[in-house]
Amino acid sequence: MNLLESLKRHTVVVADTGDIDAINQYKPQDATTNPSLIYQAAQKPDYAELLDDAIQYALKSPGERAARREAGMDKLMVNFGCEILKIVPGRVSTEVDAALSFDTKGTIEKAQRLIALYEAAGIDRERVLIKTASTWEGIRAAEQLERDGIHCNLTLLFSFAQAVACAEASITLISPFVGRIYDWHRKERGTEIPADQDPGIASVTRIYNYFKKFGYQTQVMGASFRKVDQIVRLAGCDLLTISPDLLAQMEKTQGEVKRCLSAETARASAEEKLHLDEKMFRWMHNEDAMASDKLSEGIRKFNADTRKLEQFARTKVESLIAA
Repeated sequence: MNLLESLKRHTVVVADTGDIDAINQYKPQDATTNPSLIYQAAQKPDYAELLDDAIQYALKSPGERAARREAGMDKLMVNFGCEILKIVPGRVSTEVDAALSFDTKGTIEKAQRLIALYEAAGIDRERVLIKTASTWEGIRAAEQLERDGIHCNLTLLFSFAQAVACAEASITLISPFVGRIYDWHRKERGTEIPADQDPGIASVTRIYNYFKKFGYQTQVMGASFRKVDQIVRLAGCDLLTISPDLLAQMEKTQGEVKRCLSAETARASAEEKLHLDEKMFRWMHNEDAMASDKLSEGIRKFNADTRKLEQFARTKVESLIAA
């Protein structure tokens, strides 16, 4: 048995990619996307049809140029999601524009448009998770969307405060970032960190134990891995979203993955229950320098890649007009 097969005995495996061929190869239960992954995938000739369809949708949409451009971007995200759902039996996560990370109303409206596009394509909303950054505004938007039957995946999650606020808002799923936490602390220390001291692993373990101890239904999906050792040390987590290169490494490596996280052991954790209002949330998150840095950096990066994707599509439109 290889490590990937063994891991699937304990945890739902999710593909962290917009590459449909990679998803087809590893047969995960779910798949996640983000603007960076879609930008990379959209440049491949194999997916030109998805981009062309989104461009045509934008050109036929009403409104000013900005509105048509936004409509085209929404359609592109959904096009990739629909293709992915032809392969995975579960759900796909589609991300709201990072520019809306501090806009509760805008996030809700964007999510509703994305779900409408999915439903127009014949996809049940139960198979879609709307991703938004785990800002206070993003969590409040997701809380309302969940009440309206639109399930959410809160991403760019680095602090315990973010996780607790999501659980209290009854969010379907959160994606705490292991690798980016590790990266920050490694840079601060100026050296590699032993696996048994990995702060990214410790963060997800603490969140998982807290949720299970106090009976929260919000699922925990560890994300942003740098190496296989980080993955196997979180075996038993509800879900783990893994990039194709790490999936390949696990598939090629023989061995057995032992369960590290469980609801039974979580009940013995020493955590006390918290209740966070906005002031307490902002204070706790601010006190975590790593989380503050990585959240703002992540929003900037996703926003930059969204704008790159827009420019790529705009260039394609101009070439079509010129032809």
